[in-house]
Amino acid sequence: MRGKIIGLTGGIGTGKSTVSQMLRDLGAFVVDADVWARRVVEPGSDGLRAIVEAFGDEVLQPDGTLDRKRLGAIVFQDEDMRLKLNQIVHPRVQQGMWQETADYWQQHPGEPVVWDVPLLIEGTAKRFVDEIVVVYASPTTQLRRVMERDGLSEEEAMRRIRAQMPIDEKRAIATHIIENDGPLEFTREQVQALWQKLRTENRSGHSSSR
Repeated sequence: MRGKIIGLTGGIGTGKSTVSQMLRDLGAFVVDADVWARRVVEPGSDGLRAIVEAFGDEVLQPDGTLDRKRLGAIVFQDEDMRLKLNQIVHPRVQQGMWQETADYWQQHPGEPVVWDVPLLIEGTAKRFVDEIVVVYASPTTQLRRVMERDGLSEEEAMRRIRAQMPIDEKRAIATHIIENDGPLEFTREQVQALWQKLRTENRSGHSSSR
């Protein structure tokens, strides 16, 4: 029996991973697109072969694994290259996420599942989710966090932020918003309230309208 799929997304530096872990701590079953993005390009996979065909051997490490930093440098500077990478990776990731979700529903029929997807709204995964949770932080906070976390210059960090849909546009599409500019405890309170709401809706059989 199919349950509700809750899409969790945000922008670079908004703290989506923090919220995802909070949901796990509350007992949510989270299917992580980033985990599948690594699995589908492991050595020997057809995903990695497709990437090498598209981008060349220079995106491989000496041990045959994907050089994510080198590939990232290519796709963050070239929209066409980024689209080409997405066309290779996204369908394989979604197939894996669906399989993991179906396996969970076999054991827990009708339970809600959280899909943690960085590019949920920009990509095709949004058509599979019933509700969208956007983790929000102001663009100023995004910039500071990305510079601190990744050791990037302001120019490099801004390039990565601009490569994504503006966070305010994502906010406008959201079913639910988690404000993550303030203290962590404030974020945790919002996540707890949201998960309780989703679980209550699931038990009552009601769904919130977008």
